[in-house]
Amino acid sequence: MRGIDRKLFELATNTVRMLSADGVEKANSGHPGMPMGAADYALTLWMHFLRFDPADPAWPNRDRFILSAGHGSMLLYSLLHLFGYDLPMDELKAFRQYGSKTPGHPEYGLTAGVETSTGPLGQGFANGVGMAIAARMTEARFNTPEHRIFDTTIYGIVSDGDLMEGISSEAASLAGHLGLGNIIYLYDDNEISIEGSTELAFTEDPARRFEAYGWHVLTIDGHDPEQAAAAIQLARAEKNRPSLIVAKTHIAYGSPGKQDTADSHGAPLGAEELAATKRALGWPESPSFLIPDEVATLCASRVQELQAEHAAWREQYASWRKANPELAAEYDRGMARELPADLEQQLLAALPAKSNATRRLSGDILQTLEKIVPMLVGGSADLAPSTSTYMKAGGDIAPGAFGGKNFHFGVREHGMGGILNGIALYGGFIPFGATFLVFADYMRPTIRMANIMGIQVIYVFTHDSIFVGEDGPTHEPIEQMASLRLIPGMTVIRPADGPEVAAAWAWALRHQDGPTALILTRQGVPAIARQNGFCFEAFGRGAYEISSTAGREPEVVIIGTGSELQLAVAAAQVLEAQGRAVRVVSMPSQELYLQQDCACRQALVPAGARKVVIEAAVRAGWDRIVGPDALFITQDTYGVSAPAGVIAEKLGWTGAQVAQRISDWLS
Repeated sequence: MRGIDRKLFELATNTVRMLSADGVEKANSGHPGMPMGAADYALTLWMHFLRFDPADPAWPNRDRFILSAGHGSMLLYSLLHLFGYDLPMDELKAFRQYGSKTPGHPEYGLTAGVETSTGPLGQGFANGVGMAIAARMTEARFNTPEHRIFDTTIYGIVSDGDLMEGISSEAASLAGHLGLGNIIYLYDDNEISIEGSTELAFTEDPARRFEAYGWHVLTIDGHDPEQAAAAIQLARAEKNRPSLIVAKTHIAYGSPGKQDTADSHGAPLGAEELAATKRALGWPESPSFLIPDEVATLCASRVQELQAEHAAWREQYASWRKANPELAAEYDRGMARELPADLEQQLLAALPAKSNATRRLSGDILQTLEKIVPMLVGGSADLAPSTSTYMKAGGDIAPGAFGGKNFHFGVREHGMGGILNGIALYGGFIPFGATFLVFADYMRPTIRMANIMGIQVIYVFTHDSIFVGEDGPTHEPIEQMASLRLIPGMTVIRPADGPEVAAAWAWALRHQDGPTALILTRQGVPAIARQNGFCFEAFGRGAYEISSTAGREPEVVIIGTGSELQLAVAAAQVLEAQGRAVRVVSMPSQELYLQQDCACRQALVPAGARKVVIEAAVRAGWDRIVGPDALFITQDTYGVSAPAGVIAEKLGWTGAQVAQRISDWLS
């Protein structure tokens, strides 16, 4: 291992162990066992293989390190501190405290060197697969025979819990299919979970499972740095398969009373046991948070080596830019997620003359986006023909072929969500993923993580209501829109016709600090006649006026979304014929509407007017828009299996039925 004295390396690994244990002890909260057990192979990776520069954490060609076992966060914080990242000792001492950069689980955007937020097990695993795909796509687009400037490897530490979660199975299966040889995961196989031994519930052979997925699998003694180094070297040499290194370890290694027990999984060692552990490892009992000078020097020397490597890369990068100015300009646009200034107008022009289902209109727009937004990539969970999300001229992402733009995720919604997050985190691409709205439930944890991290992912959810029809209630979403709207930071947009679909895509592309969900119909919808034409700026406020009785303040405001906006328009015509003053409002996005100031909202939906909401989904969430005294024409029971037209008639969703309900209520 590059001539490092074994005794000095042992001192360094014990430094990692004790920094981790001291941090958890001071916080009186956390997981000391995993960092203590993983220290040997983790330090081997950081000292000899991982490519990074603490002075430039965003170096594009850095390797990515993911602690998918995020409960062991003190391991990562200790390594970041030792290798010179902006994480002072005071932050280690403030572990899990308010306002610190060392929260209980690693958080992207808060701590330099943290590549993704982890903690919900399996998420980091799937994020790494997304990063590996993005790295391969970057290589395919920008490397040349003369300049191989991008060659990132994705490293990670995963736990028993990560491998138990279904998202990891989905992501691992796709990674094996694609032959992602740039993934090297170290599996911390300590055979302990929170409840006790993994014998309680996890007795499969993960190594054989991953071999069946098409992975390259190695097994080592995780406490032997020489074995760890040899295995990582073999994994790096394997270019056509992702690698899983099964590292057999002892949780809370070195603790006389808690090694190999569940007691160290989620609680401090305790003062007496911590002191006993330090004695057993030959470590001074005081002071806490000790870093021997020779260990600090060892880590600093590794950083110097890496910074020299970074400097050499910058020279190659400059040479590549000079030789390939067009590629360099494309790369810059991708990293900046630069969009055409006239994006909205181009998308409006891309709409066909005839109206259609909003999923089909979205598909038409996507063909134009493929040409004018090169960094847009995405796919569906085996539903591209139904969700209209295949870019015909985009080419496919496939084993050994990463120059295309279309993914085939297979029937793997949860894995798709985690992979999309990883692609977004890698940089240079805007990813989207598509499935039926009812299956957004399978993706909810990954959608939540995208919002926590504030990353740009676009979700295309189609088949958005009971009007799915014959497939019946299992495929007819009623509560999913409300569920998505509940997620803090989430923007949900349900467009009603072609212009709104174009505006929804444009808004989602320009919204680069959070995810967006586009909610689209299966069935055809008519073009909406607007009194004052369509305005992108008005749409961007989340709600705008479709029509209003001339010369009179509205007696009633009817709010519609998506395919039900046409019902609001039809009802208004009936009510106006009865002499009532009516305003119809399209509200494609509650979130955008609620961001407007009170005066703007009052001007559109006056406090004195009576209010009606029409949406073929549950009522939940609409009270915050119109208050509890409105008329809610919503779908609060599951649908049925029948043709869409029959469902509309039987469940009260025709224009005449809606108009009658409103008229009766007003009277």
